[in-house]
Amino acid sequence: MQTQLIDEPPAPIRRVHAIINPASGGVGPGAADEMATLFAEFGFDHQVTELNPGQMESAVRAAVDAGPDLMVILGGDGTTRLVAEMCGPRGPLVAPLSGGTMNKLDRALYGTKPWREALFGALADGQQFWVPGGEVGGRAFFCSAVLGSPALWARSREAFRASRYSHAWRHAIIAFRRAFQARLRFEFDSREIGRGLAIGLICPTISRALRPEDEALEAAVLDISNARAGARLILNHFLGDWREDPDVRVRPCVSGSVWARDPIPGMLDGEFFRFDRQVGIRFRARAFRALAPAPEPDRELEPEAAP
Repeated sequence: MQTQLIDEPPAPIRRVHAIINPASGGVGPGAADEMATLFAEFGFDHQVTELNPGQMESAVRAAVDAGPDLMVILGGDGTTRLVAEMCGPRGPLVAPLSGGTMNKLDRALYGTKPWREALFGALADGQQFWVPGGEVGGRAFFCSAVLGSPALWARSREAFRASRYSHAWRHAIIAFRRAFQARLRFEFDSREIGRGLAIGLICPTISRALRPEDEALEAAVLDISNARAGARLILNHFLGDWREDPDVRVRPCVSGSVWARDPIPGMLDGEFFRFDRQVGIRFRARAFRALAPAPEPDRELEPEAAP
């Protein structure tokens, strides 16, 4: 995990605002009351907000603008992405807890501990870390991004999670029909121009390919040649590691550009976006500040002074 320790004493935490997404698969009943009780035990001035569909961005914006010392998140990768993007490098500390199905970022920070144990450890003996991320078209992501027609599958998944099964089926049909049609052109770090079906971007925090000294995103270019390769790609994406597919090329990327004939579908930390026909990519070494316990020996972090 390539997260950097901020080598200075953390500011005192007095005001805490927790964001809970009940729609995430791993939140469970009573989470808001449990969290409020824990905050009270630490003597924090606290507030807990449960998100409602259609009002997520406004609720998160109001919470961040209120200026708490710490934003606690209990939800999936998409909820973490939204809150951490709004906090940014100059906003409140962030504690992203596991409340969804994947939760790659919080597992990198806290391991596999249940969210209650992870939160208690962070509050009792937490340190500040810079968390890197990426940016596509001005929108942040902290785990991974996919640009191109395979990202259309995200809409089907979102509809299925919301129990809108007819919408999920319709989006799945659209995604399948368009899965291997539109091609992207790309350039990485002003040194390469090529074509591909899709571009995958993986942040250093969860990458298994980048070295500790690599300050970059892991960029994977998918370029399939036939329907059989496309079917294999889909299976690898949902059941394994698609970067290990023989039709995938992987390299580091600090900045770049992707363009196509039509608006580009994208998936950032599992959430669907639609971008313009040309979109910029860049690596962000200090995307936001996270609060986490001291790392275990096998998750050693690199100390670095705060700016």
